[in-house]
Amino acid sequence: MMKPLIAVFAATGLLLTVNLTNADTLQIPIGTQASQNSASLPSHGSSTQTVLQRHGEPLKRQAAVGQPPISRWDYADFSVYFEYDHVVHSVHHHRPAHSGE
Repeated sequence: MMKPLIAVFAATGLLLTVNLTNADTLQIPIGTQASQNSASLPSHGSSTQTVLQRHGEPLKRQAAVGQPPISRWDYADFSVYFEYDHVVHSVHHHRPAHSGE
């Protein structure tokens, strides 16, 4: 009675191990990683005043929503997200590559 139970546990463990070791590998060519200069983006923790001084007036200001209040300033090439008056995230706008067709 004990041997079949041990065999079931061993088979289950083997199947789980095989399943856990199966993974895909994603390779991104070096030339396409961080193709846009993220150093020019406002850094986390910067104040709204600092962003205005370095990047000028945004094209559009999205009103704050939620609690804590999160607002967004849109520039031509990037957007800046603020919590109260400090940067929490900056992102480049996606520009699709032209295929030349």
